[in-house]
Amino acid sequence: MGSVSFQHVYKFYKDESVPSVHDFHLDVADGEFLVMVGPSGCGKSTTLRMLAGLEDVSKGDIYIDGKFTNYVSPKDRDIAMVFQNYALYPNLSVYDNMALGLQLRKVAKHEVDLRVSRSAKMLEISHLLTKRPGQLSGGQKQRVALGRALVREPKAFLMDEPLSNLDAKLRAQTRTEIIKIHSQLKTTFVYVTHDQTEAMTMGTRIVVMRDGKIQQVAAPQTLYDEPRNMFVAGFIGTPQMNFIEGGIVAQADGFYFENKRLKLLLPEKYARYLLGMNTNLRQVVLGLRPEHVLCDSEQLQMNAYTNWQVSVTVDMKEPMGSDTYVHADLGGMVIISRADAHTRVQVGDTVKLVLRMDKAHLFERGSGESLVTPEVAL
Repeated sequence: MGSVSFQHVYKFYKDESVPSVHDFHLDVADGEFLVMVGPSGCGKSTTLRMLAGLEDVSKGDIYIDGKFTNYVSPKDRDIAMVFQNYALYPNLSVYDNMALGLQLRKVAKHEVDLRVSRSAKMLEISHLLTKRPGQLSGGQKQRVALGRALVREPKAFLMDEPLSNLDAKLRAQTRTEIIKIHSQLKTTFVYVTHDQTEAMTMGTRIVVMRDGKIQQVAAPQTLYDEPRNMFVAGFIGTPQMNFIEGGIVAQADGFYFENKRLKLLLPEKYARYLLGMNTNLRQVVLGLRPEHVLCDSEQLQMNAYTNWQVSVTVDMKEPMGSDTYVHADLGGMVIISRADAHTRVQVGDTVKLVLRMDKAHLFERGSGESLVTPEVAL
């Protein structure tokens, strides 16, 4: 069993008045792949290091497999950690780097051989066991670092941005390997990254952090579809969600989102949430994913949404192979549409966009908190 529990954990560094980690409260189930994601300095690595025992807990409790671990030394926590910088011994062979931890624990030689052989085969580095780190590529070094953790057979694997030193192709390949390893071992993984693509593709649950605080914890698709606030909405998704400032007004035929540039009717499903809402509906931000902003080259879809159209000027095109992202000027604001790869729209063109208001997210401008999302309003 490898469950992990954070009970209202704080981390204060010397002379800090504001904690680096603020009231981190979360349970991680045995066998879960939990990813902590957020911008640099948000506290995710500090939280992981407290779990590993490399940082002291200033306040709160941490449990591993139900056992209180605040004062347990790192070597006695039955966890294995993989770092960003590999941390391999340059004078030792790959075999010895992987085996060293077991040898220090006086594990029998035949058991060491078995575990190293098994892990090397899983990571496809059996042919490298006699080489030294200086003879390896970056991707091979990272596999060795993973192998060193695997041979421990710990209750939990902790990974602190392990792929950030690899190029894009190797990152994608190693990401797939880690997912396979988790699927085979069914052991608890706690993984830290600043890359939201890694988070979305790897985690069974994702913790989004900002300024030491948890912003939202949810499954990847839930984060994408139902962000709790503007920070989560903007951080998850590439390109990020479009944000348009305005207000909501009630008229005889329903609620409208409007600003100086546009006025668009909200679907009826939003009405029961907006009626009687205790907030200033004149200070609202509309959020739309690029795939919910349709470009006028898609005539069949455009004709179905005549009430949600707006004219814009195209500022830039980003051909991505399978899609093209069209950047347009909407009254001084940039709005991005995911268009067909072969769209004929050109920079400088005046085109019509459809803003899919049935997919709209609405946020309070001051707090950034979600007022209602399309999925909640169903």
